[in-house]
Amino acid sequence: MTRETMDSVTLYKRLLRYVMPYWRVFAAAVASIAIVAATEPAVPALMKPMLDGGFVGKDQTMIRLIPVLIVLIFLVRGVATFTGAYAINWVGNRLVMDLRMDMFGRLIRLPNAFFDDHVSGNLISKITFDVTQVTLAATNVVLISVKDSLIIFGLLGWLVYLNWELTLLTLVMAPLIAFVIRTISKRLRQTSRDTQNAMGEITQVVEEAIECSNVVKLYGGQPYETRRFHESANRVRRFNVKQAAAAAANVPIVQLIASFALAIIVYQATLQSSADKTTVGSFVSFIMAMLMLTSPMKRVTSMSEYLQRGLAAAESIFGLIDEQAEPDEGKLVLDRAQGHLVFEEVRFTYGDESRYALDGFSLDIRPGETIALVGASGSGKSTLANLIPRFYHPTSGRIVLDGHDTRDLTLESLRNNIALVSQNVVLFNDTVAANIAYGSMGGASREKIEAAARAAHALDFILEMPQGLDTLIGENGLKLSGGQRQRLGIARALLRDAPILILDEATSALDSESEKHVQAALEVLMKGRTTVVIAHRLSTIEKANRIVVMQKGKIVEIGTHDELLQLDGAYARLHRIQYESAIQSVSGEMG
Repeated sequence: MTRETMDSVTLYKRLLRYVMPYWRVFAAAVASIAIVAATEPAVPALMKPMLDGGFVGKDQTMIRLIPVLIVLIFLVRGVATFTGAYAINWVGNRLVMDLRMDMFGRLIRLPNAFFDDHVSGNLISKITFDVTQVTLAATNVVLISVKDSLIIFGLLGWLVYLNWELTLLTLVMAPLIAFVIRTISKRLRQTSRDTQNAMGEITQVVEEAIECSNVVKLYGGQPYETRRFHESANRVRRFNVKQAAAAAANVPIVQLIASFALAIIVYQATLQSSADKTTVGSFVSFIMAMLMLTSPMKRVTSMSEYLQRGLAAAESIFGLIDEQAEPDEGKLVLDRAQGHLVFEEVRFTYGDESRYALDGFSLDIRPGETIALVGASGSGKSTLANLIPRFYHPTSGRIVLDGHDTRDLTLESLRNNIALVSQNVVLFNDTVAANIAYGSMGGASREKIEAAARAAHALDFILEMPQGLDTLIGENGLKLSGGQRQRLGIARALLRDAPILILDEATSALDSESEKHVQAALEVLMKGRTTVVIAHRLSTIEKANRIVVMQKGKIVEIGTHDELLQLDGAYARLHRIQYESAIQSVSGEMG
């Protein structure tokens, strides 16, 4: 058995494991399908007694019995067909839901490094598109393989009973048909993979066009985005055409091969009839059974299309499910931290070993101390902030919280001690209350939510909304201003009441009025907490206990605002540049 066949078998077995919890419904579907298949040979079998006994022999019993049997057969087939189709689709939809749940459950537990290497459109396509293709393999293939295989065996059995010599001729073509099916199956698997990848590209283009619609409109990007979408859509079209061509070639080639056998059989059966070696009823029954074989044979030969498309999707799905989740090897549970953070010779690289985002960074942050990180873009400020909650792991060195290496702490207990407010506050298409009391804080009382909103200077504008705290805020807070979004982020951090606070450019994108409200809310939030502030506006960090100036992942200066100005080094230069820029801005407005 080849490696590809082994892989296909493994994939299919794993797929069927998702069906096993619903084996009773699945068994009912298979039983119903089997009943339908069992009644199929009964139709040509009735031809022999009907013609020989009714038309030729004038048997009155047969004349009365045959119509009743025909109605009974189709009644049984109708009930069994409905039951089988309903049951198999029920199982198929449960399978899709379970796979989606497993994929989503894995997706939200993957490390940040995974998302750095994968575009979101492809990941969304896996959950929305690829998973639906699996039902073709898990349901349609079972439907065809059970039903049509039983029909073929039943009809072949009847043919052998009628004339075994002619029936043997049908088996001569079996090896050639198997070769054709195998060759085309390989083609179908590859084109299915290509189609799924191309669908991911379409999803990505559409997602970016929607999320960045203002930029597209402002900079006249419509032709460019249209061209990108056309290229992606055209790739899907080409792969679909290739897949359709392979699938379309499969059936006629097999049927052409089978037609030679059928032609020989019909010729031989006619000769036997002429020599009175067979009756009219046997001859008509044989030919009818032969003709009825073509439909199930057609479906069985086309089964490889569904199977390969489903297996290609299964590869994609299980590839995501098998991704390694965030490592959480820590065993120590830390209830509420004091907030004593120590960085010991921390180095970190995003993959390029020749360039460190942090290079030997060491710093001792005392409980309740406010530390401001200052430096040009790429100096390592955000990287440092991402290492504290273990979004990434140091390449070397270690980070210590209250005397414990953060790698020894469970992820849950570590992150329960950290709150984050960033420049781009993430909000969800839910109510104001649900966005403040998000995640593990979902059980917070109404009073606590209101208190957090009030402390964040957000309650006034919340109460002006149509439903107050129960107002839906739209996708990522679309209905809110930048300052309002920031204050909701601060309210969320206040409700969490974590001893460690990370502020990542929390006021850089705000106007003066919004910044005043946000800054007042931040002062409330920072009281009594170990705070790490990342800011480009030096005016927002002048009150920090210590300011750390960074360049290329290293500390070049450290001290208070006044100390660093007296030092007249890197911080003083940055301060002068921003001060001169502010003076020019004010002069321009007055002019």
